[in-house]
Amino acid sequence: MTNKGNDQEELTFEEAMEKLESVVGKLEEGDVPLEEAISMFQEGMKLSQYCHERLQNVEKQMTQVLDQDGEVSTFEVDGES
Repeated sequence: MTNKGNDQEELTFEEAMEKLESVVGKLEEGDVPLEEAISMFQEGMKLSQYCHERLQNVEKQMTQVLDQDGEVSTFEVDGES
């Protein structure tokens, strides 16, 4: 990923996750020179933050649902079934 500033905004969540997984995989291999590893780590942190923000936005959207009267009601998204 290049550092043009808005590249992440052009990525879908899935694309950003794929890039993040690729970065993590390369770093886990350990065959990356130190300077490149630092750059990759920074890229990974940016991708991680981008994905986190996207998930937070989706969570906000999911917690506000308009009912038939036009009033906003909230509900909790529970990960346990």
